[in-house]
Amino acid sequence: MRHSVRVSELDALDARLLLLLSDEPRLGVLECSRRLGVARGTVQARMDRLEQRGALRGFPPDVDLAAIGYGLTAFAVLEIAQGRRTEVARRLAAIDEVCEVHATTGEGDLLVRMVARSNADLQRVIDEVVDVRWVRRTSTSIALSTPVPPRVRPLLERVIRQMK
Repeated sequence: MRHSVRVSELDALDARLLLLLSDEPRLGVLECSRRLGVARGTVQARMDRLEQRGALRGFPPDVDLAAIGYGLTAFAVLEIAQGRRTEVARRLAAIDEVCEVHATTGEGDLLVRMVARSNADLQRVIDEVVDVRWVRRTSTSIALSTPVPPRVRPLLERVIRQMK
């Protein structure tokens, strides 16, 4: 089960630990404790607590999709049949090139991030998305660049500053 963590529930040590693991996800507990200047047991207890609260969700590698042949990223806003979000999301998850699906407010119902190898491949992926039952309309935009990649550092640094 996933729980949200309020900023007030993180202290400076939690934030420093998360920053360290964000920068170097392969670090072991012992090395983290050395760099943070705290006991190994403290680091392990903090990691366990952060995992239980859902703040630390694992250590997946940071894969550059372009480097493995998926150099094109697109976002599609989907309008779907009312009450069918769960079914549509499940069917979208079955499309390999669909990386993320977010339920949204506003013009559409779902925001989908997808990748492709080329424009022709993107057309194939879009066709798969459009063919999903209960998808009523789509609007797709191709990402030209990512000036601000996914990040958490500024939020964690704010926690540290607020604790000083």
